[in-house]
Amino acid sequence: MNRKRLKSLFLSLATAKQWWENGNFYQIYPRSYKDSNGDGVGDLNGITQKLQYIKDLGIDGAWISPIFKSPMVDFGYDTADYYQIHYEYGTMEDMENLLKKAKEIGLKIILDFVPNHTSDQHEWFKKSVLKEGDYTDFYVWHDGIKKDDNSQPDPPNNWVSVFRYPAWKWNEQRKQYYLHQFAAQQPDLNYRNPKVVEAMKNVLRFWLSKGVSGFRVDAVPFMFEVAPFSNGSYPDEPVNPDCPDKDDYCHTFHIYTNDQPETYDMIYQWRQILDEFRTENGGDDRVMLTEAYTNLTNIIKFYGNETRNGSHVPFNFDLLTETITDQTAANFHTHIHKFLDLVPKHQYANWVLGNHDNNRVASRYGKNRADLLNILLQTLPGIAVTYNGEEIAMTDVFIPWNETVDPQACNTNPDVFQSFSRDPARTPFQWDASTNAGFSTARKTWLPVSADYKTNNVLMQQHAPISHLHIFKKLLKLRDEPSFDQGTFESQLVNSDVIVYKRELTGSDIYVVVLNFGTTSHQIDLKSIYSGIGSKLEVITTSLQSGYKDGDLIQGTNVTAYPEVGTVFVSIK
Repeated sequence: MNRKRLKSLFLSLATAKQWWENGNFYQIYPRSYKDSNGDGVGDLNGITQKLQYIKDLGIDGAWISPIFKSPMVDFGYDTADYYQIHYEYGTMEDMENLLKKAKEIGLKIILDFVPNHTSDQHEWFKKSVLKEGDYTDFYVWHDGIKKDDNSQPDPPNNWVSVFRYPAWKWNEQRKQYYLHQFAAQQPDLNYRNPKVVEAMKNVLRFWLSKGVSGFRVDAVPFMFEVAPFSNGSYPDEPVNPDCPDKDDYCHTFHIYTNDQPETYDMIYQWRQILDEFRTENGGDDRVMLTEAYTNLTNIIKFYGNETRNGSHVPFNFDLLTETITDQTAANFHTHIHKFLDLVPKHQYANWVLGNHDNNRVASRYGKNRADLLNILLQTLPGIAVTYNGEEIAMTDVFIPWNETVDPQACNTNPDVFQSFSRDPARTPFQWDASTNAGFSTARKTWLPVSADYKTNNVLMQQHAPISHLHIFKKLLKLRDEPSFDQGTFESQLVNSDVIVYKRELTGSDIYVVVLNFGTTSHQIDLKSIYSGIGSKLEVITTSLQSGYKDGDLIQGTNVTAYPEVGTVFVSIK
């Protein structure tokens, strides 16, 4: 091979797109996805049965929420053993079969990694309670503030748990408090201990060797708290005067328990583990997705810096958290560009509209807007993340107080629990119109199935001439088009209701996306906005209730933006 051709091949390989770049990720909540053995709880074999469905959607990577051994106080986010599968979900053999099937069909599997805390049933914690060797300081322990009468000390400070009440729990056996930023049964690991750091790196190495393609890292901002003072004490956090309830997480500003600078270094270290594994074993990139409800400045830090790589996909929750109360086009437009303007060069933007911790998109924004939001999610530049069920516009299910199981809600009371409960968005997946929506043959499922499952399910939407599912699949196929995969993004806020944007790559088709967040129609002259488009536009896909249908030809000078409708057009030259 001549030198010129060799150089050309090298450049091609160096710039070859990795599987996750501009990719699509799909979150599976395992308890609710598919039950294969009739016990009312979803499991790994159930997921394996449905992997082809996920692949057929057009998904690149499936992220599975926690499956490790757990007492299920927080439904897997309290890990009792990072090396074992929780019995309700199956066995290690089941996991290996799932990975084998996924590899056969070309679907990447991402595991949920919960590093901030373990279960109090973990052997590490049991040994730490006993001050056994290296495990003595595996967790964050403190003597508390001693009293004159020698009774049980007071908690070390005013830190509050996300799930309410003090973030410190007295352990009578060790005669000390331990920190728990979530449930009392979820003690925080001590990342200032190098042995903890290495133990968690070994967890990553183990699962990489099993064949997973990466990790979604949970609750990243909580991993470090401020270092104790020289006398061993921790400072109080400033009190929020607008939240007088001292047991509520909002009572303090979390400047000492969130977003500490050491957090970013830990993410960079884990990225190094992923990169080293690929170097040593070959194959595609192993990726890291990070969950952090924090400001965008902090989110951007997770990408890395000039000398170190960080998270491949630092979840961008801006559209999930900041647009809820103001659902105008102007607000969406502002938040889209706010993030795009911050994303570092050579990194990928990402967009998240739903997950297991938030109300479903169709409930949060209205079912009429379900397609509109999916069109937005799938046509923006970068990576899209979809929560299972959003592709068929599943909605929240009312769970009464006496059936509520989410610890975040159970720590409140019957008057306010609905504002805290995450159960409504975690109900069983709706596969068909059979018993329990085809999720399970059990008499009772771990959470109740939605009452609308007979009229809203995958099988029905697969057979319908048009459906949310068909629109979703068409959008994911559209993302393979060069103008979406590599093209430019040029947007404009037309009025208080309507956003339009163009996706274009020289030599490829030009696409225009029209999104109307309002409740009235608007006539738009797209030719005056984008002079380079043809005189006619063809409808590629549009919301279910749109006045258009796929294949319609429209004059570019007279486009109707129907209320609460998104439409993707291609320019006809």
